[in-house]
Amino acid sequence: MPDSKTNSFKQWLWISLLVVILDQATKLIAETYLNFQVPVSVMPMFNFTLVYNQGAAFSFLSDAGGWQRWFFIGLSSVISIVLIVWLNKLKQHQKLLTVSIALILGGAIGNLIDRSIYGHVIDFIDVYYQQHHWPAFNIADSAISIGAVLLIIDSFKNTHE
Repeated sequence: MPDSKTNSFKQWLWISLLVVILDQATKLIAETYLNFQVPVSVMPMFNFTLVYNQGAAFSFLSDAGGWQRWFFIGLSSVISIVLIVWLNKLKQHQKLLTVSIALILGGAIGNLIDRSIYGHVIDFIDVYYQQHHWPAFNIADSAISIGAVLLIIDSFKNTHE
């Protein structure tokens, strides 16, 4: 049982849950209204383009033949469990670290749901400059990236016990 100086992961789980809900809702909207690989211009340097990623970040291992689905499901599951345990052990004053881990957890679960159900991750956010496109991504990827940046920022602080 956590003491009064330890966070209860339950008090921060809403962040992860919000990420999962927003991620899955936007992916459902993308699947419903977008045609596969047909860009819809939103503004300069920003499209919605429905694509499927069978690999990891930046489509790493996307053409590996299918085994990567199970590998990434297992890896995401283990990472999610580790993040939940870590989240539950943090102290109340470690708010930035707690938020960063909650964001990463929500993103990991959002993409884990896709891999488990569809065998791939649904991506639809397309950012580009002239003819150079950043690999398409989704809300879960954004939460993981923001969480990682916050984790790095937190690592430079000496407020941890």
